[in-house]
Amino acid sequence: MFVGTCKISLSIHGATSLKMKRKIVKSLKDKVRSRFNVSISEIANHDIYQSSILGVCVVSSEQSHADRQLQAVFNFISQNATVDNVSMEYMRL
Repeated sequence: MFVGTCKISLSIHGATSLKMKRKIVKSLKDKVRSRFNVSISEIANHDIYQSSILGVCVVSSEQSHADRQLQAVFNFISQNATVDNVSMEYMRL
């Protein structure tokens, strides 16, 4: 069993309040969950309204499949119109 995790840092332009940030981040997380069947959560920068750090996790029987899933999530988020400056780190357990 392979567990793939990544940390994605987001700059959220256009968010002028925490309420607006939460709406944008929730929408993004819901889209990622339904499209890729991965676990995703906001793990840092909860009180900063133009920044968020998301943690994504996938479990697979093959390491290559976990890597492809995480890369697909990264590509989806980086192409999203409401976020900018996405960076990613891979951590294999």
